[in-house]
Amino acid sequence: MPEFTYSDLLPIGADTTKYRNLGTEGVEVINLGGRDFLTIAPVALEKLSSTAIHDISHYLRAEHLAQLENILKDPESSPNDRFVALDLLKNANISAGGILPMCQDTGTALVMGKKGQIVLTEGKDEVAISQGIYDAYTTLNLRYSQMAPTTTWEEKNTGNNLPAQIEIFADSDHADEYNFLFIAKGGGSANKTFLYQETKAVLNPTSFMTWLDEKLRSIGTAACPPYHLAIVIGGTSAEHTVKTAKLASTKYLDSLPTSGNAQTGHGFRDIELEEKVLELTRELGIGAQFGGKYFCHDVRVVRLPRHGASLPIAIALSCSADRQAKAKITKDGIFLEELERDPARFLPETTDEHLEDDVVAIDLNQPMESVLSALSAHPVKTRLSLTGTLVVARDLAHAKIKELMEAGGQMPKYLQDYAIYYAGPAKTPAGYASGSFGPTTAGRMDSYVEYFQARGGSKVMLAKGNRSKAVTDACANHGGFYLGSIGGPAARLAQDCIKKVEVLDFEELGMEAVWKIDVVDFPAFIVVDDKGNDFFAEVSKPLMIGKKPT
Repeated sequence: MPEFTYSDLLPIGADTTKYRNLGTEGVEVINLGGRDFLTIAPVALEKLSSTAIHDISHYLRAEHLAQLENILKDPESSPNDRFVALDLLKNANISAGGILPMCQDTGTALVMGKKGQIVLTEGKDEVAISQGIYDAYTTLNLRYSQMAPTTTWEEKNTGNNLPAQIEIFADSDHADEYNFLFIAKGGGSANKTFLYQETKAVLNPTSFMTWLDEKLRSIGTAACPPYHLAIVIGGTSAEHTVKTAKLASTKYLDSLPTSGNAQTGHGFRDIELEEKVLELTRELGIGAQFGGKYFCHDVRVVRLPRHGASLPIAIALSCSADRQAKAKITKDGIFLEELERDPARFLPETTDEHLEDDVVAIDLNQPMESVLSALSAHPVKTRLSLTGTLVVARDLAHAKIKELMEAGGQMPKYLQDYAIYYAGPAKTPAGYASGSFGPTTAGRMDSYVEYFQARGGSKVMLAKGNRSKAVTDACANHGGFYLGSIGGPAARLAQDCIKKVEVLDFEELGMEAVWKIDVVDFPAFIVVDDKGNDFFAEVSKPLMIGKKPT
């Protein structure tokens, strides 16, 4: 019989995070029965939570910004890679002003707490943490995205972005500390978290990389690359595999061991496989949204133990809005991870003119036939600069319009006269024309395209991410176009490109109302044209592993 040995399933190493001190209010050490205990009042949890949500909505880690800067310096990056990277750096600089959040989808608040065994708190910690999250979302220029089910089929926005997902665990390794991870997870990246139930047939280098090539292509660009990609192979349960992938995507598991142990079976990072997967992502051709090398900034691969009859594999990612921060409360006070307050230092001297010579200006205030004619003169991947009026409509508005039309109503004229931007704004700060207002995922509107285009509407669509063949076919049949907008720089679009915003229809839908907006030099790319060409269809073809794409 083997000797008993124990290891944590995820043995995380020493914390090397740089923190800033938020003060000591509500934090005290008391002696009970000859032993010191750390006491934490609700006010400390509230302050930490509200500050954490503020910071991760406006600031990024310096390492993430340096990776964007490296794209600009890499001679192998494509012009589109560099254009996206520069726009994301500009966006970070604007967001760091603390007014416009970096993304219009300010996410679901996720909090993981690890509470030391000699830490005492008052009441239910989840209440104080939720109060802090509520304070942040209701006082900052953030968006409310949480839908409360009132019946199985009906929903209503909660109007404060609660509830949050809060999970608290006991921690014996740091008995006199309360440690946290705060995440704001938007719908785009959350929707690209996948669990696959595979077999041992995948557990060899050739089969795995072939399998992974297909799965990575299916992720596409809807979640705003370049990505921080995480892959977890194995797991004691499906849910633990997925959760581990999410933690790995935030760099929370970076200090795991780099080799396994046959007795304890603990998880570990496979550094060598990470490099091979990163190289695979650079061969896909997808790049930073519109072709190139930088589909991913980096890769994390975690190998976990598994039941012999099961092989769960999870894929998760953190997008361009790389929103997470560690935090802790100790006897010395309240501490929050130090994020970058001066992203301008990562901006190069390079200007837009150095990155791409062939930018086509499109006047959106022409009649629709003239707009379509102008677009038809250029191939897919052409970079555009849009100026004029857009109509904004997304999921709920599309559903309501189709419902009214099927009941005998007329198509709204704005669907016929204007390009349609799939988006939903965050709150508008005082003195601004718009709140953060980046594109949402186009694929959610795919089922409406044929119906609307066949009736003369939605001829030009603007959003982020790849679309289905049904959309390509509709555009070929009805002379339509899908234009890709850069996913990620919502603050820059609000500050520099969107000059006027007004509600046009369905005001009761809040951020999902139909809006009319005026834009200047709004960046976009032709993704699907009126001839049946689709940029993403080309890069979605499987690659022969080990060979460069032609």
